[in-house]
Amino acid sequence: MSLGYAEKLSFIEDVGQVGMTEFFDSAHVLQDKIEQLAKLIEKSRHLVVFTGAGISTSCGIPDFRGPKGIWTLQREGQPLPEASLPFHRAMPSMTHMALVGLEKAGILKFVISQNVDGLHLRSGIPREKLAELHGNSFMETCPSCGAEYYRDFELETIGLKETSRRCSDEKCGAKLRDTVLDWEDALPPKEMNLAEKHCRMGDLVLCLGTSLQITPACNLPLKSLRGGGKIVIVNLQKTPKDKKASLVIHGFVDKVIAGVMELLNMKIPPYIRIDLFQIILSQSLSSDKKFVNWTIRIASVHGLSAPLPFIKSVEVKLDFCTSLFMRTVLTETFEIFLNLSLVMDAVALTLGLKFLLIFRIQSKVLNLTRMPHWERCAMRQLKIRNAGRSAVVERKTVLVPKSEITVHAMLRMLKHLSTN
Repeated sequence: MSLGYAEKLSFIEDVGQVGMTEFFDSAHVLQDKIEQLAKLIEKSRHLVVFTGAGISTSCGIPDFRGPKGIWTLQREGQPLPEASLPFHRAMPSMTHMALVGLEKAGILKFVISQNVDGLHLRSGIPREKLAELHGNSFMETCPSCGAEYYRDFELETIGLKETSRRCSDEKCGAKLRDTVLDWEDALPPKEMNLAEKHCRMGDLVLCLGTSLQITPACNLPLKSLRGGGKIVIVNLQKTPKDKKASLVIHGFVDKVIAGVMELLNMKIPPYIRIDLFQIILSQSLSSDKKFVNWTIRIASVHGLSAPLPFIKSVEVKLDFCTSLFMRTVLTETFEIFLNLSLVMDAVALTLGLKFLLIFRIQSKVLNLTRMPHWERCAMRQLKIRNAGRSAVVERKTVLVPKSEITVHAMLRMLKHLSTN
């Protein structure tokens, strides 16, 4: 991850206890506790999961209070830890994907997260079943109408500041704001209210990879106790809430959750990523009206000036021309081959994809075909198992300048997870 988030935060002297000793249960004790947790989850009617930075360390994202955590090293006057990946290239961990499996099975009812890395949404947890208490580095919101915009690039600001984009609703158009809190910002009421509601309803609140130090968020799991619910904490360090928990497990979160999924006889779903981009093919008549001039542009679906972090380079090949600017006679058809070099999420590899585009010059506007919910359409069209394929999920035309815009979805299976 880019450590931009930590560096953008305002300076604060008291960040809580840091550099805490890590504890590891013996193999026998750990297995016994995993079996206890599996039974508790199996019996639960309203499972709520509360997550912290510890579930993302295996994704290459440093934690804050561990022996090599950001706040720990900062207090000791040492350089910040190196992250193995930028935020946008970090992949969901085994734990993230196991939670998706539990949610799809109807076992997990709600997720509460203190993380801003966006990995819960990216993994596939539905937005309506997720409260992100500290915001999301990829999410901006409209303060006027409340619309949310989930981006494929990390936003440039934190602290609920205005970004460079506006609400796309024609009736609104207000300036958007980032959603990541700075130290002095209050927790968002909408997220907090949902989190409180589900903790009160929860008969089991499972805390994963969190030191449970930051108030008021750390007190949310305790809300379940009033209704007879139980708390389970999985963390390498001791927490202030350990005495309130029915079960405390000191072990790596991924190992614990993998063990639970195996005992529940459940498979962990693979991580499948969908990336969207648009191809804009524009035409204009030459001054003598005999030719059509063509230009092609590949852009983000979030705006022409927005970054495309998942595309490294683009090679364009035409069957009769090598220039990106070309002209044809009015009745001519042609083919364009695009070879996209993609940045893979967890490894320094690129993937070449080839798109065949055939356009016929027309004197009238093409029919506009809109397919809402791009991600769902892409999943349906590509049938999820054909990872690595692409599909057009929206096609439209613009009169001035005369252009055809196609939105493409690329589906890639980037991580196949096994409990073994």
